[in-house]
Amino acid sequence: MNKDHIPIIYQDDDIIVAVKPNGLLSVPGRAPENKDCLISRIQQTRPEALTVHRLDCETSGVVVLACNKDSQRELSRQFHDRETQKRYIAVVDGLLADDEGEIDLPLIADWPNRPKQMVDFERGKPSQTRYNVISRSNDTTRLELTPITGRSHQLRVHMLSLGHAILGDRLYGCDRVIAQSPRMLLHALELGFTHPTTEQFCVYQYPAEF
Repeated sequence: MNKDHIPIIYQDDDIIVAVKPNGLLSVPGRAPENKDCLISRIQQTRPEALTVHRLDCETSGVVVLACNKDSQRELSRQFHDRETQKRYIAVVDGLLADDEGEIDLPLIADWPNRPKQMVDFERGKPSQTRYNVISRSNDTTRLELTPITGRSHQLRVHMLSLGHAILGDRLYGCDRVIAQSPRMLLHALELGFTHPTTEQFCVYQYPAEF
């Protein structure tokens, strides 16, 4: 996906469902060189757009934005209360032994090494991820990830904790993992939520480009 192109899957008076390219921030960073981001680009044509949730800069995929405060409040509540439906596609280093499973490891910020997160059984917040293997080849595994909780870097740290870092992950991967892909192979494939006005449950998908 071209970093300069933002596909719009759906939009109306209340929501915008867009696809964030990898390498683009969801919201502006503090430094002047980090002002370019998904929300600022969307606001060029929809100035009323508001952020609801974020994807990591190196993660691509489906994002919903609100077009008014009421919609933002309701969508944010759904994310907080875990009423949304999320699925990711990832390619990881090595061959996972099991075809499916659930990772239940508490996470906390690794303060001396921010923005890294880490597993901490004493102070970490409960964090769960389900995984299903799609295919295995060339000492890599392609899998579907379903986050039950939504902690920062959750999918990246959980896969690392199994010994299978996501390919191209420059924050958590070793040199060999980083060298296998020019981008991190993690993509938000699917997002489902209840429309804040119609109250219909909507599911949007955009395929991974890897």
